[in-house]
Amino acid sequence: MAIKIAVIGTGIMGKNAVMVWQRNPLVKVVAVCDIDINKAGQVAKELNIPQYYSDYKQLLDKADVDMMHINTPDWAHRDAVVDSLEAGKHVLVEKPLTTSVADADDIVNAVKKSGKKCQVSFNHRWLSVYHKVYSDIQNGTIGDCLMGFAKKNNPILVPTEWIPWSGGSSPAWFLSSHDIDLVSWWVGSTGKEVFATGAKQVLRQKGIDTWDAIQAQVRFKSGFFATFESAWIYSNKSPYLPDSYMEIIASKGHVFMDRKAEAIEMATAEAYTYPRTLLNYKVFDRWQGALPACMYSFIDAIIEDREPYVTAQEGRNVTAILDAIHRSLESGKPETVY
Repeated sequence: MAIKIAVIGTGIMGKNAVMVWQRNPLVKVVAVCDIDINKAGQVAKELNIPQYYSDYKQLLDKADVDMMHINTPDWAHRDAVVDSLEAGKHVLVEKPLTTSVADADDIVNAVKKSGKKCQVSFNHRWLSVYHKVYSDIQNGTIGDCLMGFAKKNNPILVPTEWIPWSGGSSPAWFLSSHDIDLVSWWVGSTGKEVFATGAKQVLRQKGIDTWDAIQAQVRFKSGFFATFESAWIYSNKSPYLPDSYMEIIASKGHVFMDRKAEAIEMATAEAYTYPRTLLNYKVFDRWQGALPACMYSFIDAIIEDREPYVTAQEGRNVTAILDAIHRSLESGKPETVY
């Protein structure tokens, strides 16, 4: 019998999620939900979903679902996740888990009490290159991890055109969250202390009160330290979406990943670009890449009754580092990771 799924939030990620789920024979999307009922209705009609709602609580009360896929804005995860778990539903939630440590703790506790599965969609873990780095670090190939750097920068169209709620987020929440999760996973440690600095100018002048660019040095409990850079004010003429690389320096070697090209460079009369295919790309009639792999892996966790590969606790640990980064941005001082 198919696992019945409801998708909450029908923006870019939510609509993509519905299309990915519809090609999995193990599941059935039975409902979508968005605070904009017209948007929910349009997606339901376009993708042939039988039910749509503007209130997820009404959905939980009326729809017969086994699992909720939460794709709401960064700060709007806690209530939907906790209420879904308390209603006996499994939950897949977009990254970051929350933008509040207290909210993240509520989710972790709700997972424990409900006995249901909850996975955070840090889908980069499902890319083979990142898993290769993880395996080599675990095998001791490059020795003890000492220092790292991660950069992920986007054109300004992302916070001004793609994401209508960017004023409630930041480049660190939106971009560095992926890199912080990867590095925490690779080195097997949680954050201890953070010092961050940033700039607010370009987006504020456009009426969006959020950070343009952030650099944060994070010291982990293991002694490893890394700098995380994120910005989303590149010119829209930039070919990078995003401009991104990572490096880990260890006691017996180092590993470096230039992630901006994804192996394709394309020149046309209009632009020079690096087309993206690794996260979510339609090959014939099926979606391939890290996002579908992450989503389908959660279904495996439910069927096999095992822990998801990114737990709520791991999501909470990333939120704790990001929370300390934003506290440091405001205080101008190092901040403890709680």
